[in-house]
Amino acid sequence: MAGVFVMEPEEVQSLRKRSGLTTLQLLASLVPQAKSKARPPVSDYCVGAAGLGASGRIFFGVNLEFLGLPLSQSVHAEQFLVANAALHGESSITHIAVSTTPCGHCRQFFQEIRSAPEISILVTGDGYDAARAEPDPDAFRRIALFLPHRFAPCDLLQESVPLLLENRNNRLVLVSGDDDSSADRDLIDSALRAANRSHAPYSDCPSGLALRAKDGKVFAGSYIESAAHNPSLHAAQAALVAFVAGGGGGYEEIERAVLVEREGGMVAQEGVVRLVLGSVAPGCSFSVVHCRPQISVDGDGDALNHN
Repeated sequence: MAGVFVMEPEEVQSLRKRSGLTTLQLLASLVPQAKSKARPPVSDYCVGAAGLGASGRIFFGVNLEFLGLPLSQSVHAEQFLVANAALHGESSITHIAVSTTPCGHCRQFFQEIRSAPEISILVTGDGYDAARAEPDPDAFRRIALFLPHRFAPCDLLQESVPLLLENRNNRLVLVSGDDDSSADRDLIDSALRAANRSHAPYSDCPSGLALRAKDGKVFAGSYIESAAHNPSLHAAQAALVAFVAGGGGGYEEIERAVLVEREGGMVAQEGVVRLVLGSVAPGCSFSVVHCRPQISVDGDGDALNHN
């Protein structure tokens, strides 16, 4: 994967033809490559996942653990994969191959995708041989079998609310006076775009975090909420997914970070971002810029609040 965590459809088809594998066999065969990119310094237990998008792209996910932080700050491979797909504008995931059985945390996280019950999963294990496996899609099992009695967005939200991987624009604008640092303009703009893509329908407190590495590259991640709350992927985790997926090296390369989050929101990211960055990139400087929903005026002159 050469540091790249997404495979374009043309590359997928070329590799499939060269290998003689079906698309689903190929998906399973790529799991060890993903697994080799995992960063679990606490458990030394690597997990890799490969997911097929409706676009024909294949996305990869790995588990991330962070020395000096609580285990709850870890990113699971399945979360990484879904966040990676969202980062690249994928509309849905149809099949996922993963090296070990998804835990309850990840089964719940998948529920933020509208088609979650139909997503098919294959647990490859260490002895799986894609070349010898039958090209039978029945080898995959739907998530509904892994989580038969689910708690999902439909229990809390109206059906019209966009879910994860669906088009959304939170219509956020920066609070006047909070964005006066021209040196951070690229970071602020990237973090605001990430906040506008953020999936936060339960708290209505979207946010985005942008990181700048020493080589000048910028990586931004969007906060992703879960209906069950605890499996949510906070802004720092999402940004580190973007950093790793974008080919970032050691976390010590991160030198500057800007968080854009809602002013006066019920849910705040600043504290956990400071905690995570203070541990994984202690030399990184950090600022917070606040945003609010854009306000426009209707034909009668009344203010409209866009969320």
